[in-house]
Amino acid sequence: MNTNSLVKSLIDPSVPTFLLGEVPPRDGTPPGQALEICRKFVTRSRALACDGYIVYDIQDEVGRSDEPRPFPFRKLTDPSGYASLVSKSSGKPCVVYKCIADEHLEGWLDECVETHGHRAVNVVGRSTPGASGPTMSEAMRLVGARVSFGCVCIAERHTKEYADRRGFGAPREHENMLRKQGAGAQWFVSQAVYDPAPTISLLKDYAAAAKARGLEPKKVILTFTPVSREKSLRFVKWLGVTVPKETEAAILGCDTPEARVEKSVDLLCDCLDAILRESIDVPLGISVESVSIFKAEINAVHDLFGKLQQRILDARNLPWTVQWRCIQEEGCQRGGPPDDDDDDDGMAPPVVSAADRAMMMMMMMMALGAFIMALGVCVGMAGRFFFFSR
Repeated sequence: MNTNSLVKSLIDPSVPTFLLGEVPPRDGTPPGQALEICRKFVTRSRALACDGYIVYDIQDEVGRSDEPRPFPFRKLTDPSGYASLVSKSSGKPCVVYKCIADEHLEGWLDECVETHGHRAVNVVGRSTPGASGPTMSEAMRLVGARVSFGCVCIAERHTKEYADRRGFGAPREHENMLRKQGAGAQWFVSQAVYDPAPTISLLKDYAAAAKARGLEPKKVILTFTPVSREKSLRFVKWLGVTVPKETEAAILGCDTPEARVEKSVDLLCDCLDAILRESIDVPLGISVESVSIFKAEINAVHDLFGKLQQRILDARNLPWTVQWRCIQEEGCQRGGPPDDDDDDDGMAPPVVSAADRAMMMMMMMMALGAFIMALGVCVGMAGRFFFFSR
């Protein structure tokens, strides 16, 4: 596995990046059980043409909202350790989320880089004021000295309503993005998108501000999460995601979880279509995740991923295809462990069809025939020379 391949994709503006989100198991989960959970996730997702995975760092976030948390908080295992299991089982790298509310951030970073071998970290600010740990600027400096890193961007902070509540003259999330870009952030991952309007406004302002400063905008990974139940939708809203009333009514108005999640998939595809129609000069990618353990929502992640991927690739107006490749878990490789310096770009080896093989065989036979004829001519000329020389 080339651990740098995901970073290459994330920083390359010419290609979209496709990611799947995953949450670590509960803290205290035995190692064998954690590995089994990981393998089930990888087995379900291996048919999807993703560049890698996002493994989230879930915090209690008691200061996020005055509303009660729809799903009770349970402490989870460290995202770096679990991401290493995902990478080894899948043969694909991970973006590891890390909240800066950690007074031992440097020690965590040592383990993330040296022990687990990760090369991509997403630095996330604290949601609870006064929590321990470095400032955002300090954390970006620490992480950026060791690995490539990205940050989050939140379109809901780029609205007039939010600006008015905070006493700002105008929305300025795009300025936060440029500040983080100046500190070394090489990509951004959005909060879940359910309303395209704030995202479109943020991307346009970010592109214009970057151009005015002579900068190239960094890639933005748009996050999408399907829902099938009122509780899941309530949790998405608790996270700060704007869900238009008509969207909520359309989803919850369906009779069954299967019908509701199918409706949410359709509406999220419409969101991406609306964003792509704007032809915004910012490189994009997608990430799809589930916010619950409900089967209908987990299954819908795969359906949504394929539909969004097709849309973002079709929007490039270039031919495209999906290829497969073999992977082997660590310890099972032929010829030793994976080489990080390998220039493997993650693509499958060329596939040679039967027709191609037949053509190659015919060309080889023709070349052999030409060689035999040339050899015969040389032998004949040598014979004539020998005859006349006598």
